[in-house]
Amino acid sequence: MQHNPLLVLLLSTFVVETGFFFLENGPSITPGMAWKVGFFSLMPLGLSLLVWLQFRWGAAVCVFYATIGLAIDIATMVQVLSTTRTDALTPMMASLISGLFYFCLILFGWQSFLAVGQGPMPPKFRSPNPPSLS
Repeated sequence: MQHNPLLVLLLSTFVVETGFFFLENGPSITPGMAWKVGFFSLMPLGLSLLVWLQFRWGAAVCVFYATIGLAIDIATMVQVLSTTRTDALTPMMASLISGLFYFCLILFGWQSFLAVGQGPMPPKFRSPNPPSLS
């Protein structure tokens, strides 16, 4: 099964999401923030790698993880919209890009979950050759 367009979209949103993460938190990573980088950036990348390698359980875990992440991003966007902060554009854009990333991860995992384990279809029955005229 071809996943190339979805995989390109997934990786590009991953790069943008990581860029927004560093934009919000600065270029230096403290030891307390290392787990955030691992959990929010490297874990989805590892899960998408497991899906790409066609592990069926990896696809299910990917869908579960991304569903929870998407719910958290939607809650964050609602919270940002309900406050009257003047600097709310960056967290809103970060949550929007992250939500897009998780949505693509859900699509990628779900599509792979349905496709893994399905072998090639058996060949179609061919009609016999017509009798010769001789």
